Amino acid sequence: MRLLEAAEHVFAEQGYHEASIVKITERAGIGLGTFYLYFDSKQTIFEALVIDLNRRVRHSMAEAMAGAPDRIAAERAGFAGFFRFTAEHPALYRVVREAEFVSPEVLRLHYTRIVEGYEAGLAAAKEAGDIDRRLDPEVTAWALMGMGELIGMRFLLWERDENGQPPAQLDDRVFAAMTLMIDNALAPRREGNDDD
Repeated sequence: MRLLEAAEHVFAEQGYHEASIVKITERAGIGLGTFYLYFDSKQTIFEALVIDLNRRVRHSMAEAMAGAPDRIAAERAGFAGFFRFTAEHPALYRVVREAEFVSPEVLRLHYTRIVEGYEAGLAAAKEAGDIDRRLDPEVTAWALMGMGELIGMRFLLWERDENGQPPAQLDDRVFAAMTLMIDNALAPRREGNDDD
């Protein structure tokens, strides 16, 4: 939908408080009346944008993970999908951060929707022996999600080249270092040996 695409750009560039319905409709190339056919306020389009970005980032991750032979390979693929999406949609960071103040319920919805599927996948992998059976799927899901978000923030959102442009993708070195840590954290351990 053109309105959500326009809202993504306007909220990313100007922030929630500086953004306006007029700026969003101008960017979308539609009349103000058309806006009100779909949304009744700036907050409702903002909340719809958070939900839309959430749906699209989860789709990007799920699509990347499809066909992975095991959970650790799925983690690598899922993070690759996440970083690809966030490089293409840096607004995700600003919009989600602002949701904490604009609509805390939608912020919580954003994170819990990601974690629910994540936790289920980790629980199944734990049961299958693909990952360390001692790991708590809920805590592990939140920890991995937090890691991905902050790595993306530091190395995609904040990084700039000599022309002030952000990278088009996460640096391979950063991705390799992160996935090595994840591989080591999730790797199955021999039964009965808590020291490994």
